[in-house]
Amino acid sequence: MSENFQADICVIGGGSGGLSVAAGASQMGARVVLIERAEMGGDCLNTGCVPSKALIAAGQAAHTIRSAGQFGIQASVPEIDWAHVRDHVKGVIASIAPMDSVERFEGMGVTVLQASARFTGPREVTTDKGQVVRAKYFVVATGSRALVPPVPGLSDTPYFTNETVFDNADPIGHLIVVGGGPIGVELAQAHRRLGAAVTVVEMFDVLGRDDPECAGIVKQRLRAEGLTLMEGTKVLSVAQAGSGVSVTVEQDGVRSELTGTHLLIAAGRRPNVEDLDLSAAGIDHTPKGITVDGGMRTTNKHVFAIGDVAGGLQFTHMANYHAGLIIRQTLFKMFWAKADQSAFPWVTYTDPELAHVGMTEAQAVETLGEGGFRLLRWSFAENDRAQAERTTHGLIKVVTDKKGRIKGATIAGPHAGELIMPWVQAIAGKQKIGTVAGLTFPYPTLSEVSKRAAGSYFTPALFSERTRKIVQFLLKF
Repeated sequence: MSENFQADICVIGGGSGGLSVAAGASQMGARVVLIERAEMGGDCLNTGCVPSKALIAAGQAAHTIRSAGQFGIQASVPEIDWAHVRDHVKGVIASIAPMDSVERFEGMGVTVLQASARFTGPREVTTDKGQVVRAKYFVVATGSRALVPPVPGLSDTPYFTNETVFDNADPIGHLIVVGGGPIGVELAQAHRRLGAAVTVVEMFDVLGRDDPECAGIVKQRLRAEGLTLMEGTKVLSVAQAGSGVSVTVEQDGVRSELTGTHLLIAAGRRPNVEDLDLSAAGIDHTPKGITVDGGMRTTNKHVFAIGDVAGGLQFTHMANYHAGLIIRQTLFKMFWAKADQSAFPWVTYTDPELAHVGMTEAQAVETLGEGGFRLLRWSFAENDRAQAERTTHGLIKVVTDKKGRIKGATIAGPHAGELIMPWVQAIAGKQKIGTVAGLTFPYPTLSEVSKRAAGSYFTPALFSERTRKIVQFLLKF
């Protein structure tokens, strides 16, 4: 016999966004059913953000040992125990997992069904275990998975994706990475620092979505560490070559063959929609994800879609932001609440990190025109803390309009993900550049690059000939 459930909100997907909706709604008094077919915590906890940052931390530790000589400390070549690196990554996941566990959410009053779900009507889903859930609202938060491109030979060749690479406990001699986006370059640098030779193959530009100048700073560091970056390069085919892999590529019309020990596919993401039977609920979707309006509502007014499955920017904090919109609309009937990405930040966790919010320089040219904005810059080489720590490889760029309103910021440098936050707040608060320039930053900190960049807005006026004359006149009294 089937088991029936009635709910105010049924959430499909126990990743970051889905868990945020479930926890918030349940603790505010709503009846919530959460359906998750795999591991609680979703991609972020199990195969994405958390394990990748743990692996990056391991790579950073190895890099610190290699580069200690610049501080007068004996440097050495670190010995890498790949099995222990894998255990470190798994240990980090395990330490966080209780926060996302079935037990914790059931303790909040959420009904958790560990099953697959599909729509069987506009306001009904059925699980593969025969459970039927009817609800006032549904939230699809099924996330995305690694996109595996239709490359000839790939189906017969062993390869990693972000869903499998963190299980590896064996030494990697030469890792070939297909895809030069954030996932590809983060994992590429981490593996390089752990001793592997690494080649990144990208059809267009590595980190092509970011400001080219700041992305160039990151790419310069990657190459300096020994990574090979092949941009404008198409993968024609792959094949197993003995115990390794062979990748045939084409660059500038010239074909060549790369050989490595392992292959990592990081060529984008695909939304998880295939098993949901969306048509049964009248929900439109495309290959990019479920179609939603500004409030994340689908073509079925009782169903919302959030996070990666809704297309757009695919970040954990975007899914969490979407969750807040859903809470406001479903529980408090604030149906005018719409997504606003004008102050939405993102970070690529390479070394140096690459962080961004708002307009890039190119977007400012397109939106405001060549003479319609000011571009402010400050180098980490002019920051005393960066000099002390030998981390001077970096730059901050800030975009303002002609009236000094802050429109965007990009930082390539150490801890850029932390340093971007004042600019996120400034854009969200529609602040002018004088607000940041007038702040007092502790010395010596890396955060002073923000104050210096902001202060440079006023430099032309402060040190002009007109100002000199005014000062000289006033000093006569």
